[in-house]
Amino acid sequence: MHDFVVITGLSGSGKSQAVKAFEDLGYYTLDSLPPALMATALDVCRKGGHHRVAFVIDARSGAMFAQAGAALDALAGAGNGPHVLFFDASDEVLLHRYSETRHRHPLEAQGGVEPSIANERALLTDLRVRADKVIDTTHLTVRDLRHTLHSLYGTGRSAMLVHVSSFGYRYGLPPAADLVLDVRFMENPFYRADLRPLSGSDPSVRDFVLGHPATAEFLGRIEPFLRFALPRYEGERKARLGIAFGCTGGRHRSVVIAEEIARRIGTFWPGELTVAHRDRDRGGQAS
Repeated sequence: MHDFVVITGLSGSGKSQAVKAFEDLGYYTLDSLPPALMATALDVCRKGGHHRVAFVIDARSGAMFAQAGAALDALAGAGNGPHVLFFDASDEVLLHRYSETRHRHPLEAQGGVEPSIANERALLTDLRVRADKVIDTTHLTVRDLRHTLHSLYGTGRSAMLVHVSSFGYRYGLPPAADLVLDVRFMENPFYRADLRPLSGSDPSVRDFVLGHPATAEFLGRIEPFLRFALPRYEGERKARLGIAFGCTGGRHRSVVIAEEIARRIGTFWPGELTVAHRDRDRGGQAS
């Protein structure tokens, strides 16, 4: 397990995509860090409770990048030697990527991108030699790269967070939800005077909603679907899956179903699971 990774390599070779993948894997990342600050930053990160750390050092730091080798040696001498991950790609592919994005190369020189790439290759020669792992992204898609990084640096535990929520259609759809299910077809506790003041987190409302045959059938259909779908979302290296259940006001039915679905997911899903009720406490209207 590599808890301290230093990412470097050629501009345009995939380091930005790598940072996103490392964040999904639970690393605290710092991009374009001056090499001389790595030891201090590592100490601050660890004191702050971040035990998996990834720093990006590259040509964007300009003249400060010349200190990279000495900084890595100092870390190793102090017993904090990082795993050095180097990204590379062919000149042809790098040129194509720059032509698509129209970004300026950090070492832009007269003559355009091509001589800048050559200058950067020369600057990075020593770091490439000392790298623990070199990933050539010439023929990798973004998806391929994410799969590669998850395979190399994943913990074996699911990295995908499943977030289950309830909401009221009256207040709009939750923008971060990937799957939205409407439970307004279920019997509504609002029309029971004794249940109306309560929320779906109350046992009596829960018993009322779960006691109806339509609810039981719905749960019997949705649970197998989630058992099927969640591992496949995880297989696509999705970092977060939002599942939202909606009723009219978000106070009764959707709250019950969100909590019940979260309970059932917890029996088979190894990753992190969270539950939230966006509109439960707004009060009194039909839900």
